[in-house]
Amino acid sequence: MSIRRIEPGRRMSAAVIHGNTVYLAGQVGNPGDDVTQQTQTVLAEIDRLLAEAGTDKSKLLSTTIWLADMKDFGAMNAVWDAWVDPANPPARATGESALAGPEYRVEIIVVAAI
Repeated sequence: MSIRRIEPGRRMSAAVIHGNTVYLAGQVGNPGDDVTQQTQTVLAEIDRLLAEAGTDKSKLLSTTIWLADMKDFGAMNAVWDAWVDPANPPARATGESALAGPEYRVEIIVVAAI
């Protein structure tokens, strides 16, 4: 079975396709933006990468969301709820974690079918 890498770099690829599954690297927003803006940016980037892989958010299988602070849970969910396909929501986990730097509020990782 072949493996296709989207936007491979020295450290990681933006996405990896294996069989009929696409795995996206964790996506973050613009440093310093609030959690609402960062979530919007992240979800737009997820849409872009899924399209490049030949799929879309209706095929999401699982999502892991990391927040720098759980107090941002409601604001992140407001953006998520407006974006996610209500007929095809993925399995999802959300937790609090120290992210790559204090300027990041949210990181989202998805796996989708093609």
